Amino acid sequence: MSDILGKNLFLVKEHVGMFKAANNFDIYDPENGEIVMECREEKLGPMTKLFRFTKYKRNTPFDIQVRTTDGQQVVRVKRGTSFILSKVQVFDENDELIGIFKQKFFTMTSGFNVLDADEQPVCHLKGKWTGWEFKFIVKDIELAKISKKWTGLGKEFFTSADNYILQLSEDLPADNIARPLIIAAVMCVDMVLKP
Repeated sequence: MSDILGKNLFLVKEHVGMFKAANNFDIYDPENGEIVMECREEKLGPMTKLFRFTKYKRNTPFDIQVRTTDGQQVVRVKRGTSFILSKVQVFDENDELIGIFKQKFFTMTSGFNVLDADEQPVCHLKGKWTGWEFKFIVKDIELAKISKKWTGLGKEFFTSADNYILQLSEDLPADNIARPLIIAAVMCVDMVLKP
């Protein structure tokens, strides 16, 4: 597991673009303003690109890699085409399966179950359909929280760029499997839960 996952606070900035199909983010350390990880979706087929500009965007497959600035993979998030509920796979730096996200069915809140590679519960991602705040919860304990950071009406209105703050609990051990899964979840919240 990468040492970078031991940090507790990240600023996730989506790349600005009026007509962009790929999900690309830079992940900053808010304390010093430096980019610590890069999230890139490089393997987009022509049909996927086309459907990203339609109402079926949430159903398109994705394969997103999160890497350190020197190119070392931290996690990889992958999903095939989704018709009703999403099932997302998460891989570690060696492309070995470490977890799965399963979207919840007919709940009043938006979210999904975060499972380990054996499909045992790690935590639950919960959020409101109307809001941009999501929490990772296990037995009523908050492990982490994602909040949308507004960057101004003009940027939000004319582009599809989003910025997020990810804050992990200081009580969550640096080597806990929840850490890479939470980082991976932030990268796909927009694709899985938001229309």
